[in-house]
Amino acid sequence: MDRDSLKKDYIELVASVREYVEEQLQLGFKESELSEPEQESPYANFDLTALATDAASCTKCPLHETRNSVVFGVGNTDADLMFIGEAPGADEDRQGEPFVGRAGQLLTQIIEGGMKLKREDVYIANVLKCRPPGNRNPEPVEVETCNPYLVRQIELIQPKVIIALGSFAAQMLLGTKIGITKLRGEFHACKVAGLRVLPHKKPPVVMPTFHPAYLLRNPNAKADVWEDIKKVLAFLADV
Repeated sequence: MDRDSLKKDYIELVASVREYVEEQLQLGFKESELSEPEQESPYANFDLTALATDAASCTKCPLHETRNSVVFGVGNTDADLMFIGEAPGADEDRQGEPFVGRAGQLLTQIIEGGMKLKREDVYIANVLKCRPPGNRNPEPVEVETCNPYLVRQIELIQPKVIIALGSFAAQMLLGTKIGITKLRGEFHACKVAGLRVLPHKKPPVVMPTFHPAYLLRNPNAKADVWEDIKKVLAFLADV
């Protein structure tokens, strides 16, 4: 059996163990009543490298037919702050890294110039890992199909705050169809179905704000984004 097959079997095994633990909890068992390997298996021995390897060979939706790269994610795998955008664009598709085009350069300015952090201090990902043709909006079936990768990224990173960049990220994380204009500026509870949080961690809070691509078209909205960012900085300073 080749290496790729082994990794695929390994990921399927971890998913099966996760499902078993969730079933036991639903039946009334407490986590303390489960054996140590069963408690830790959804998180221990399942790193972002294995998840990225699985994503790199994903053919679950038609987007794999037109992509150049799977754009998985980049940054600090133990970050307190996670940025989640919509989908890769042309530059990201070529380079295999999220937010490297004009919108990405603006996001880097926000992180480094405004927040006084380094880009590598945070973790950056997208709802979709493959570029939609022509940068069109993600389709619901694509979001649903790609969703498990992002959920597992959040579980493995365990951030304290997620900044949702734009409507698609905010709506996915909050389980709503409300637009970004009404959602932005306030912290929301993360409502990702099935999201597992380690016992010593709290679920991440979500701050929706405008996508950097929107700011390129509407520079006046930068002031609103800065207000949202200041709230995130204040929150992180207190936790």
